[in-house]
Amino acid sequence: MELGIGMFGDLQINANGEIQPAQQRLQEIIAEIKLMDEVGLDFYGIGEHHRPDYAVSSPEIILAAAATVTKNIKLGSAVSVLSSSDPVKLYQSFATIDLISNGRAELMAGRGSFIESFPLFGYNLQDYDALYEEKLDLLLKINATSKISWKGRFRPELNNQEVLPRAINDNLKIWVAIGGTPESVERAGRLGLPVMFAIIGGQPIQFKPLFDYYKKVYQAYGHDMNKFEVGVHMHSLFGEDTSEIADYYYPLYSAQMNRIGRTRGWAPYQRNQFDAGMSKDGALIIGDANQAIDKILTLQETFGLTRFSAHMDVGGPSHAAMMKAIEIYGTRIAPAVRKALQP
Repeated sequence: MELGIGMFGDLQINANGEIQPAQQRLQEIIAEIKLMDEVGLDFYGIGEHHRPDYAVSSPEIILAAAATVTKNIKLGSAVSVLSSSDPVKLYQSFATIDLISNGRAELMAGRGSFIESFPLFGYNLQDYDALYEEKLDLLLKINATSKISWKGRFRPELNNQEVLPRAINDNLKIWVAIGGTPESVERAGRLGLPVMFAIIGGQPIQFKPLFDYYKKVYQAYGHDMNKFEVGVHMHSLFGEDTSEIADYYYPLYSAQMNRIGRTRGWAPYQRNQFDAGMSKDGALIIGDANQAIDKILTLQETFGLTRFSAHMDVGGPSHAAMMKAIEIYGTRIAPAVRKALQP
């Protein structure tokens, strides 16, 4: 199982509502990725947002910068909002990262958890599903062949057009991110694409039927089970002491949940929800190394995971807290998990 980190590029927001300068956060992110590589984590993913509380609107630029200060870690988006992107340009950008990084680039396609990119780039939300279907089809065709003829509804057609540059092995690994709908699971299984399930609330065991359905569809369409890949993306933060990291993190985490919740009609986030999430059966991987090791191993056993992604910057923890969490993850948690999973 691969062990890595996903981020959205949350900016730190203080008690007065003052937002950290994006320039500062971007430089911190590069330093954090460099440490992830140094401590031996397997992959890094960064999300795309177009909001004042996030620093990153173009994952590919962050990843290209990270490629120059790292040696081994895989570098991908988490996610690229495919519905409001141009698949041609998206492939070109990630193929370029692949060339810079000597074959370490990945692309994770998703619909995005926010809608700001649609009006920003001139797309109608009424076309939400159709945009994703069409653009995923085009992206996969570009990934499979350098010359393409294609026609759809939402972009000009391509007539024997060559898409360059090409990734080192010609095609990129393309993941799809899934929030939990059977339709998305069925599509991924039918296409034989690796899947990342976002589990950010409730109890992870509730997702078991979707994991089983994905595997069933994947097999039914005759895809090679030796290439079967499935992961989870879960809110995480690690510290020396579980109580201390929980008390530090709860105000930051709850503030972010409430900022998002106010736009979506959620009830105010409470400490008992946070504590329930941290429990053995909850969806938060927050605590010391031993607690994290136990929960990650349980998740792997339950779902047959090939990848675990710790989403570690929700609410904007300090750079110091992030660096400490990365150190603990890479030097204590990851080695213990790998040892436990050895045949």
